[in-house]
Amino acid sequence: MKQEQIKTLIDALAASDLAELEFSENGSTLRLVKLAALGVAPAARAPSAVRRAPRQALEASADPTAAGTECLAPLHGVVHLQPAPGEPPFVRQGQAVEAGQLLCVIEAMKMFNEVRADAGGTVQQVLVQSGQEVEAGQPLFRFA
Repeated sequence: MKQEQIKTLIDALAASDLAELEFSENGSTLRLVKLAALGVAPAARAPSAVRRAPRQALEASADPTAAGTECLAPLHGVVHLQPAPGEPPFVRQGQAVEAGQLLCVIEAMKMFNEVRADAGGTVQQVLVQSGQEVEAGQPLFRFA
C-alpha cells in the first residue's frame, strides 16, 4: 500500500461521518478509526486515525484468562497507557477487563495501534510505563 493511498483514505475518513474505515489490498489490511470514536483525546501530534496491529501479531499475545499470562506488544513503538497526558490510564493494576477492551496504544510511524484484551481477566501488573519504547513481543501486562 502506497503512502499517498493511505493519506487519501485518511482524508476520506476525516471528511465523512464514518467512525471507522477498513481497507484490504494484497493481503494487507488497514483499519482507520477516528480518535473521537474511541473516546481518545487527540494529542497535538496525533494523527486523526488509529491503525490496529496485524491480526497475527495480536493473536500472538497470551490469553489473559489463564493465570500468570502476559499481553505482549504486537509491534515496536512507543506505548501510551492513557488517552492523553493527565488523563486516567485505559486500565490499572487490579482492574478487571473484558475481552476486546482497550489496554493501551502503541505509536509507530505516526500511527496509533490498539492493543486490546483477547479475553476477560484481571490486570495483575502493568509492566511498562507510558512513553516507554517497547519491542515486538515485549510483555506489557500480566494477568492473574
